[in-house]
Amino acid sequence: MDGPVARAFDSAARRFLEVSAAATGHYDAPGLGEWSVRDLVGHTSRSLSTVETYLDAAGEDPGAVELTDAVAYYLAIADALSDTAAVAQRGREAGAALGEDPMGALSALVARVPERVRASPSTALVRTPFGTMTLQGYLPTRTLELTVHTCDLAAALGVDADVPREAVAETFAVIGGLAAVQGTAPAALLALTGRSPLPAGYSVL
Repeated sequence: MDGPVARAFDSAARRFLEVSAAATGHYDAPGLGEWSVRDLVGHTSRSLSTVETYLDAAGEDPGAVELTDAVAYYLAIADALSDTAAVAQRGREAGAALGEDPMGALSALVARVPERVRASPSTALVRTPFGTMTLQGYLPTRTLELTVHTCDLAAALGVDADVPREAVAETFAVIGGLAAVQGTAPAALLALTGRSPLPAGYSVL
């Protein structure tokens, strides 16, 4: 698979790795909410590892395509995202799984997963816990997670996020699609063009 979607994912993964290098020696520092920096890095690493896991799962029993794109995926997982305790626990577990050499584990993921994406057709199926998708449809969700959490990590570490332009564009496309479907796009448009601030607590996720 090649093209803008794959390139956005690849650039987001590489920038996440670069920012993660600044976490060395600071893994116990506050990360995001109740997460430590290690937890946040671990959670974000799932944006890579799930690509492998779900491609493998589809190879065993793909089923029919149930979710057509990233917007459909986020709508499908809305209830799961509301279980903040479960999300937090998965982050802690993923952080612990990085072991004594988190950068080594991350470097291996960033070397391996984008290469697997390049070697797979865009129509390859991924079997998520919420429905089967094409790789082309699923990958923008991973780019969004990598991009947003790289910004979170950079803020926690006091470094420049400097996320790649193509990753930002892909992320905004998904966020914009969610806002449009949810009927909250006008508030976002007015805020992003300097007309008025976002309502308190506004989020598309």
